[in-house]
Amino acid sequence: MSSTLVLVLSGLVIGALFGAVVQRTNFCSMGAISDAVALGDKKRLRAWLLAIAVAIAGTNALLLTGLVAIDKSFYLAPRVAWIAMLAGGLLFGFGMVLAGGCASRTVVRVGAGSLKSFVVFIVMGLVGYMTARGLLYYVRTAVETVGTDLGKAGLPGQGLPSLASAAFGLGAGTAIAVVAGLAAVAIAAWCFKDRSFRRSARDIVAGLALGSLVTAGWWATGWLAADEFEPVPPVSLTLIGPSGDALQYLMTFTGAKISFGVAVVFGILLGSFAAAVAGKTFRIEMFADRDDMLRHMGGAALMGFGGVMAAGCTVGQGITGAATLGIGSLLALAGIVGGAVISVRLLMWRMERASLDRGI
Repeated sequence: MSSTLVLVLSGLVIGALFGAVVQRTNFCSMGAISDAVALGDKKRLRAWLLAIAVAIAGTNALLLTGLVAIDKSFYLAPRVAWIAMLAGGLLFGFGMVLAGGCASRTVVRVGAGSLKSFVVFIVMGLVGYMTARGLLYYVRTAVETVGTDLGKAGLPGQGLPSLASAAFGLGAGTAIAVVAGLAAVAIAAWCFKDRSFRRSARDIVAGLALGSLVTAGWWATGWLAADEFEPVPPVSLTLIGPSGDALQYLMTFTGAKISFGVAVVFGILLGSFAAAVAGKTFRIEMFADRDDMLRHMGGAALMGFGGVMAAGCTVGQGITGAATLGIGSLLALAGIVGGAVISVRLLMWRMERASLDRGI
């Protein structure tokens, strides 16, 4: 079996499992932030953080054992485009609230029958592709020129373990084990200290499963489907770039090559569809009105542009990137959370104003 076929099949399987888990557990990064800000309910937020903790442990275990060269991934490149990471994250986070869900939840909803999410997916994918390779390419690259090259300071990468190694004189392996171990344990401990979370099997399963699937993605691309004659940096789950690539693949099928990311997108659609049918939750969903459609499309455009600028979404940077402990990924994650919080509070303010106006 060729490495390309293994890569595609791995992406389909991992994507299908991801789609089924998200559909059945109702996991959504946007929903996690919205629940925490508007309702004070942090169970889904803890599920997201548990996924990060599991992914940190799994990703760095692959690196320490030498199975996968995680240090060769773009997440750990020495140069940190910090403005692009923060600004892109802010735009993505703000947009995902307007669009009613993060990129992964959008793809899952498409598989579960939402025509509203299908429009969001199309707009997000097209704008993302335009930002990566089209009309908005020069805007993105202009912002990315502002950054810090840690390589000039003698650091091999931007990961926190590299910084710890340089600061405390630790060996590379020791630094990875200590920093990644402490981070994973601290995050998991914060998650499980909450009684309501410990009683929520659905959220625990979501966190454990999604973190494990990110680890599986690294393993599949960096070891299972690795080609020693044509080595490429390992990747794992991310949705923004692959969504645009999936649309491009469908339009230029003849002669086009399918990537791991595109296979993951198709797998998510299949997995969420199967889970929705099995759970009898498959239903066609439409926009409520014109304003609802325009709000979702605007949010989708911000997700596409911001997600590519930040080099990932709430999965691509918020779990996969965060698992590498790369500074850029952590900046992007902070930007996503900050943008989402601002957007949620703005919507809450508008709803309060509308209620007051109706009361008058």
